[in-house]
Amino acid sequence: MPEARFPVEMVNGVPVVAAPEEIDITNAGELRTALLESAAHGPGSFVVDLTRTQFCDTSGLHALVGARKRARATGGDLLLVTAGAAVPRIFAITGLDQVFSSFTSLEEALAQIPAAAGGAPHRDTSPGSGALPGISPDDARA
Repeated sequence: MPEARFPVEMVNGVPVVAAPEEIDITNAGELRTALLESAAHGPGSFVVDLTRTQFCDTSGLHALVGARKRARATGGDLLLVTAGAAVPRIFAITGLDQVFSSFTSLEEALAQIPAAAGGAPHRDTSPGSGALPGISPDDARA
Protein backbone atom coordinates (compact mmCIF):
# COMPACT_ATOMS: atom_id res chain seq x y z
CA MET A 1 0.00 0.00 0.00
CA PRO A 2 1.41 3.43 -0.86
CA GLU A 3 2.28 6.06 1.66
CA ALA A 4 -0.57 8.23 2.92
CA ARG A 5 0.69 11.05 0.69
CA PHE A 6 -0.85 9.27 -2.32
CA PRO A 7 -4.00 7.58 -1.02
CA VAL A 8 -5.98 5.49 -3.49
CA GLU A 9 -9.76 5.64 -3.08
CA MET A 10 -12.46 3.91 -5.09
CA VAL A 11 -15.06 6.43 -6.35
CA ASN A 12 -18.00 4.96 -8.28
CA GLY A 13 -15.88 1.88 -8.98
CA VAL A 14 -12.95 3.89 -10.34
CA PRO A 15 -9.57 4.16 -8.55
CA VAL A 16 -8.66 7.77 -7.74
CA VAL A 17 -5.13 8.67 -6.61
CA ALA A 18 -4.96 11.87 -4.56
CA ALA A 19 -1.68 13.74 -5.01
CA PRO A 20 -0.06 16.10 -2.49
CA GLU A 21 1.05 19.72 -3.01
CA GLU A 22 4.41 18.73 -4.47
CA ILE A 23 5.51 15.79 -6.57
CA ASP A 24 9.25 15.52 -7.01
CA ILE A 25 12.10 13.04 -6.93
CA THR A 26 11.64 12.55 -3.17
CA ASN A 27 8.14 11.11 -3.53
CA ALA A 28 7.82 10.07 -7.20
CA GLY A 29 8.43 6.45 -6.18
CA GLU A 30 5.41 6.65 -3.87
CA LEU A 31 3.37 8.06 -6.76
CA ARG A 32 4.50 5.19 -8.98
CA THR A 33 3.44 2.71 -6.26
CA ALA A 34 0.01 4.36 -5.91
CA LEU A 35 -0.45 4.31 -9.68
CA LEU A 36 0.48 0.62 -9.83
CA GLU A 37 -1.99 -0.09 -7.02
CA SER A 38 -4.68 1.70 -9.01
CA ALA A 39 -3.88 -0.37 -12.08
CA ALA A 40 -4.10 -3.54 -9.96
CA HIS A 41 -7.85 -2.92 -9.55
CA GLY A 42 -8.19 -4.45 -13.00
CA PRO A 43 -7.81 -3.26 -16.55
CA GLY A 44 -9.41 0.06 -17.09
CA SER A 45 -9.11 3.73 -16.46
CA PHE A 46 -8.27 5.61 -13.31
CA VAL A 47 -7.95 9.20 -12.18
CA VAL A 48 -5.15 11.20 -10.59
CA ASP A 49 -6.48 14.11 -8.56
CA LEU A 50 -3.90 16.91 -8.83
CA THR A 51 -6.16 19.66 -7.48
CA ARG A 52 -3.89 20.24 -4.48
CA THR A 53 -0.66 19.90 -6.48
CA GLN A 54 1.31 23.08 -7.10
CA PHE A 55 4.54 21.53 -8.40
CA CYS A 56 5.46 18.40 -10.35
CA ASP A 57 8.99 17.76 -11.57
CA THR A 58 10.09 15.45 -14.38
CA SER A 59 10.24 12.39 -12.11
CA GLY A 60 6.54 12.86 -11.36
CA LEU A 61 5.77 13.43 -15.04
CA HIS A 62 7.63 10.24 -15.95
CA ALA A 63 5.59 8.29 -13.39
CA LEU A 64 2.35 9.65 -14.85
CA VAL A 65 3.40 8.94 -18.45
CA GLY A 66 4.44 5.39 -17.55
CA ALA A 67 1.15 4.74 -15.76
CA ARG A 68 -0.85 6.10 -18.70
CA LYS A 69 1.10 3.91 -21.09
CA ARG A 70 0.36 0.82 -18.96
CA ALA A 71 -3.34 1.74 -18.64
CA ARG A 72 -3.74 2.27 -22.39
CA ALA A 73 -2.04 -1.06 -23.11
CA THR A 74 -4.94 -2.75 -21.28
CA GLY A 75 -7.66 -0.64 -22.89
CA GLY A 76 -7.90 2.00 -20.17
CA ASP A 77 -6.57 5.49 -19.63
CA LEU A 78 -5.24 7.77 -16.94
CA LEU A 79 -7.25 10.96 -16.52
CA LEU A 80 -6.12 14.02 -14.59
CA VAL A 81 -8.04 16.48 -12.44
CA THR A 82 -6.27 19.82 -12.14
CA ALA A 83 -7.09 23.16 -10.55
CA GLY A 84 -5.38 26.51 -10.74
CA ALA A 85 -2.67 27.33 -13.23
CA ALA A 86 0.53 25.74 -11.87
CA VAL A 87 0.11 22.10 -12.94
CA PRO A 88 -1.59 22.83 -16.28
CA ARG A 89 1.32 25.16 -17.07
CA ILE A 90 3.85 22.38 -16.40
CA PHE A 91 1.92 20.10 -18.73
CA ALA A 92 1.67 22.83 -21.40
CA ILE A 93 5.41 23.59 -21.26
CA THR A 94 6.29 19.90 -21.71
CA GLY A 95 3.64 19.24 -24.35
CA LEU A 96 1.94 16.70 -22.12
CA ASP A 97 -1.24 18.76 -22.18
CA GLN A 98 -1.70 17.22 -25.63
CA VAL A 99 -1.22 13.70 -24.23
CA PHE A 100 -3.32 13.60 -21.06
CA SER A 101 -7.03 14.21 -20.77
CA SER A 102 -7.41 16.80 -18.02
CA PHE A 103 -10.55 17.96 -16.25
CA THR A 104 -11.38 20.64 -13.69
CA SER A 105 -13.41 18.38 -11.40
CA LEU A 106 -13.42 14.76 -10.31
CA GLU A 107 -17.04 14.43 -11.40
CA GLU A 108 -16.17 15.61 -14.92
CA ALA A 109 -13.28 13.11 -15.16
CA LEU A 110 -15.39 10.23 -13.83
CA ALA A 111 -18.09 11.01 -16.40
CA GLN A 112 -15.57 10.10 -19.13
CA ILE A 113 -15.00 6.59 -17.75
CA PRO A 114 -17.51 3.96 -18.88
CA ALA A 115 -17.76 2.18 -15.50
CA ALA A 116 -18.44 5.44 -13.68
CA ALA A 117 -20.63 6.93 -16.41
CA GLY A 118 -22.97 3.97 -16.65
CA GLY A 119 -21.38 2.60 -19.80
CA ALA A 120 -20.94 5.88 -21.67
CA PRO A 121 -18.30 5.59 -24.38
CA HIS A 122 -14.81 6.81 -23.56
CA ARG A 123 -13.67 9.75 -25.66
CA ASP A 124 -9.94 9.93 -26.30
CA THR A 125 -9.15 13.63 -26.46
CA SER A 126 -5.39 13.28 -26.34
CA PRO A 127 -3.76 13.33 -29.78
CA GLY A 128 -0.49 14.18 -28.07
CA SER A 129 3.17 14.51 -28.36
CA GLY A 130 5.70 13.83 -25.63
CA ALA A 131 8.06 16.78 -25.37
CA LEU A 132 9.59 15.45 -22.17
CA PRO A 133 13.27 14.53 -22.38
CA GLY A 134 13.59 10.76 -22.71
CA ILE A 135 9.95 10.28 -23.70
CA SER A 136 9.18 9.91 -27.36
CA PRO A 137 5.78 10.86 -28.71
CA ASP A 138 5.10 7.16 -29.28
CA ASP A 139 5.91 6.37 -25.63
CA ALA A 140 3.57 9.07 -24.39
CA ARG A 141 0.73 8.02 -26.69
CA ALA A 142 1.04 4.28 -26.14
